[in-house]
Amino acid sequence: MDSKMRQQRGEERRRRILDAARERADANGWTAVTTRHLADAIGYTQPVLYGHFPGGKAEIMLTLAFEGFVELMDRCRRALGDRLGRDAAEAVALAYLEFGAEHPAVYEAMFQQPLDTPFASEDTRAELRAAYQVLADAIGDDGDGAATEAFWGALHGISLLERAGRMRLEHRAARIAELAARFAN
Repeated sequence: MDSKMRQQRGEERRRRILDAARERADANGWTAVTTRHLADAIGYTQPVLYGHFPGGKAEIMLTLAFEGFVELMDRCRRALGDRLGRDAAEAVALAYLEFGAEHPAVYEAMFQQPLDTPFASEDTRAELRAAYQVLADAIGDDGDGAATEAFWGALHGISLLERAGRMRLEHRAARIAELAARFAN
């Protein structure tokens, strides 16, 4: 087997591991994701899994979290389009909340599990900066970022509270409109 085919098979196996972890976490939470389960799910041994992810479950979660930031940024960027003002803030807020509701395990890995990566610093990874920037663009924050952090914090709180059943989903549109009124420039 040539090296290109070997590399392709390795990438396919890696993707299968990530997909199996994401599926299991979405269905049963991260505690249900174990290297033994993942190895069984993809039909390989645990050493094969560790060959792709030497850091085990933590590395898998980190990889899925970074993929999640890219997915969230893409979704929010599409929602933003060329909108401005309140319309922009509302569209991005809705896209953000829908992402969190549709991908609870990935969202948890992104924002609730420890990530060994810096935020809000010169060393912040590009995908994290891009996801943050689309929130800033949505509200027209060209200042020091404090307004974007508050907007993001509000969206994150709403996402968690909705998922916990502490906020009524039928009031989501009103909450989004309230955020847009307060944050959009």
